[in-house]
Amino acid sequence: MSDLLLRSFDAPVNENVPELRPGDSVAVHLRIIEGKRERVQLVRGTIIRIRKGGNQANFTVRRIAANGIGVERTFLARSPRIEKIEVHRHAHVRRAQLYFLRSRTGKSARLREKRLS
Repeated sequence: MSDLLLRSFDAPVNENVPELRPGDSVAVHLRIIEGKRERVQLVRGTIIRIRKGGNQANFTVRRIAANGIGVERTFLARSPRIEKIEVHRHAHVRRAQLYFLRSRTGKSARLREKRLS
C-alpha cells in the first residue's frame, strides 16, 4: 500500500530521454530560463556516470571546455527541462563509472567506438 502511495509522487518519465549507457557521446538540449526569456542550451559530451533509482535517476555528462578544462554537468533523467537528447555514438567500455577520464587529456581520453556487426 505505501509503495503505491510513494509511486504516485514520482515524476512522469520524460519521453525525450532515450536509453543511455556510460560512454555514449551525447548532445543534451536543455531549456534555460533567464529572467523572462527562455532559450535552449546545448551540452555536448560523454556520459561518465548513470545513476538509476526512479525519481532520482540522473546522469553526468563530461566535456572539455576552453583551455582544456573539464566540465561535468549532472542532469535529472526525468526533468521536464530536457528538450531532447541526441546520442551520437556508443563507446565500448568495461566499467559503469568512467571516472578515469577525469585524469586524462587528449588522445588518451578517447573511447573506442562500439561497432554493430
